[in-house]
Amino acid sequence: MNNESATASIQSLAKVLESSPALQNQATLEGVADLIEKVSPLLQGRRLHNIVDLLAAVSDVIEMTDDAMVQKLMTLYEESIGGVWAITNALQYASVQAGGGEIPPTLWKSIRRLNNDENARRGLDTAINLMAELGRQSKISGQPIPEDYQH
Repeated sequence: MNNESATASIQSLAKVLESSPALQNQATLEGVADLIEKVSPLLQGRRLHNIVDLLAAVSDVIEMTDDAMVQKLMTLYEESIGGVWAITNALQYASVQAGGGEIPPTLWKSIRRLNNDENARRGLDTAINLMAELGRQSKISGQPIPEDYQH
């Protein structure tokens, strides 16, 4: 900003300050002075731009939000909480069962129970399927992305 435009801006600001009835109030002027003092580091460091950009982004999200999006977010939240609740309950129940005896079962007793208990086998199958899926995704994530190929 050159010197002439800075002077013109200051004169324009002075006209606004003189013509605004709200700014003739002493308490308002003191409040504005306090606000300018607090905001000046943000203005000088051009960090206020970031706050304005953040407000614009939040405003865009609010504008884009419609009933369908809110319903999807609510469903995602409910399913997430339900899943966490189910896993927490299962872990607590399993911990109580495992800690109930004085001496934990031997490996062979545990394997025999696994062989005879349909739910234990189903749980083991679930864990194996989860590990297989994690392994599949790890293999995929380790591969180069098509854009990375040089032609």
